[in-house]
Amino acid sequence: MSEFFVFFGFFSTVLNFLPIFLYTDVYLDVRENKCWFSLSLYKHFKIYGGYAQLASDGIALHLTKKKAVFVPYDNMTDTRKKFEITKGFQLWRFHQIVETGGAERVYGVFLATLLQSASAAIFSVLQTKHPFLSLKNSTLLTEEPTLKVTFESALIFNVLILTIALNKKLLEAFLNWIRTKKSTASWKKQQSN
Repeated sequence: MSEFFVFFGFFSTVLNFLPIFLYTDVYLDVRENKCWFSLSLYKHFKIYGGYAQLASDGIALHLTKKKAVFVPYDNMTDTRKKFEITKGFQLWRFHQIVETGGAERVYGVFLATLLQSASAAIFSVLQTKHPFLSLKNSTLLTEEPTLKVTFESALIFNVLILTIALNKKLLEAFLNWIRTKKSTASWKKQQSN
């Protein structure tokens, strides 16, 4: 029986520190006003996918064929504050491909050169700060008028970091609940006086 607890302790420790790779694949077509996305673990186990469309007052996220969620632009600043990433989640990979039209025109070649130069400058700074990052950028020129962006990113974390982040969020929610209870109790006390 004691061997079981030794093996259980060993494997749970290994699982806590085993790296988990979360891949995000995004394909944006500006002319069609659609952005397809997919989340997967280790690039092979799909977690979720769908597409988004821009509207005049928000973004429509199509989660299934029959279900969509509308997110107004006003709510996006509040949503961004709720989903802050801790230091335990590290960007490990970022690859992008930009496809633009105007292959036979000067502005198309200039735009492609500008995109390549800007990303090379940004990626070189990031590479010196974080040498483990895999960064790639490509720009394709086509004859048809188009603007498409494809990128793949990967975050690396482990179960221990995920548990710490989840506990942090639960503790913040619990503290907010206590604050609201105290403020409600003091307000009721003031009304009764």
